[in-house]
Amino acid sequence: MRSSTLLRRLNSLSPTMSGVRHYGYRTMSSLSLSLSASSAIEHTHEVSDLIHEYASKQQTPISLNDMMMLNVISDTTGDHSGVGQIRQKRVIREQMLMNMAEMLQEELPIRLAHRIQDLDSMAVLQGMPSVQQVRSVYLSSFLDLLQQPKPSSPQAEQDFGRLLQNLYQNHSNVLRQMARGVLELKFEHPEVDHRLSMADEAFLDRFYMSRVGIRVLAGQYLALRHQLLNDPMENIPKQYVGMISRETSPNRVVQKAIEDATILCKQQFGGEAPQVQVSGRLQLTFCYIPTHLHYILLELIKNSMRATMEYHKDSKDKPPIRVAIADGRENEDVIVKVSDEGGGIPRSEMDKIWSYLFTTASPQVQQDFFNATKQLGATENGAVLAGLGYGLPLSRAYSRYFGGDLDMMSMEGYGTDAFCHLVRLADRAPLPV
Repeated sequence: MRSSTLLRRLNSLSPTMSGVRHYGYRTMSSLSLSLSASSAIEHTHEVSDLIHEYASKQQTPISLNDMMMLNVISDTTGDHSGVGQIRQKRVIREQMLMNMAEMLQEELPIRLAHRIQDLDSMAVLQGMPSVQQVRSVYLSSFLDLLQQPKPSSPQAEQDFGRLLQNLYQNHSNVLRQMARGVLELKFEHPEVDHRLSMADEAFLDRFYMSRVGIRVLAGQYLALRHQLLNDPMENIPKQYVGMISRETSPNRVVQKAIEDATILCKQQFGGEAPQVQVSGRLQLTFCYIPTHLHYILLELIKNSMRATMEYHKDSKDKPPIRVAIADGRENEDVIVKVSDEGGGIPRSEMDKIWSYLFTTASPQVQQDFFNATKQLGATENGAVLAGLGYGLPLSRAYSRYFGGDLDMMSMEGYGTDAFCHLVRLADRAPLPV
């Protein structure tokens, strides 16, 4: 059955479908209504067939070069200030946004359908209530995108932009919901013993890697819309193309991560935090997404601060944490190393640090999160999820999505070195789907 026929049939499923169609334009307070609507229709043959059809399509790899096409437009349209030139720029930019919106309307449902099928195939976590809520969010977004009119005019593109902005916000709780799903499994099945099967861990790695890709695509489009339509035409920041900075400074991102980690550390340890020393290529800049780099470095520095404070709790003078930034003409990667003297990690625990079920958080912290998720408002800033076994695996997913990696070496009784490998994003290599 063709997707157009399926969509016509879905549109006739009132009032059930009407509860889902405009989900993207609702506030978060009505999220439960949308989830209920999704649950009511998710077992219909029409929806199942539609998910299967889109999941059978191949996902399209997209490079950072594709997402940075604003640079081409800015360079080719010149810097003229005449009324005609400004109008021409606006027409060109509107057309670029329509092209990008059409690409996203075609690509995002395919990726969402793949993730829905992945969630359905994961036997261990599939039955957890929070994971089912995640599935409902993905299903609602999938259907909303398919039913949105093609963004082939400026007005239709604006409507699509508003829809995607709301869906982007609605998906911001997915990490927290999945973390809660893992805790539901842990508390309801204590025999799991802090471990998932290799297949389950691989699924979560793949799921989160794909989620990074979906949010990069949507976030890049939304950031470009903001730049093109809200900023003065002549004052678009030269270094930014959407959310990508062509002049990302690891040193500046490190300094911001130190500032944020210090606040968190002082909150936990009575106003104390170890010093951080930064060395190496402090003037280096390269093409990257600063917010992603900040997430990774905040996790590493925060972990080092916590380990240092706990290992040296009886010492007045805490040893400093050392951050080194390395790069050179012959270097394959930009590398940031975070070193501490926080006592290290036992060799038998090293494999566990990448597991989504392994955590050093106290049972009380885990229980508090499990019972009162809404009161712990942090979702993707590393302040809460990192203490629940998600910080390091997610940081590695962010690193690997752009072709880098995250490695750990530890000396028990002394400390730990974390190596963040970052690939310059100026190349044309396609990103994972």
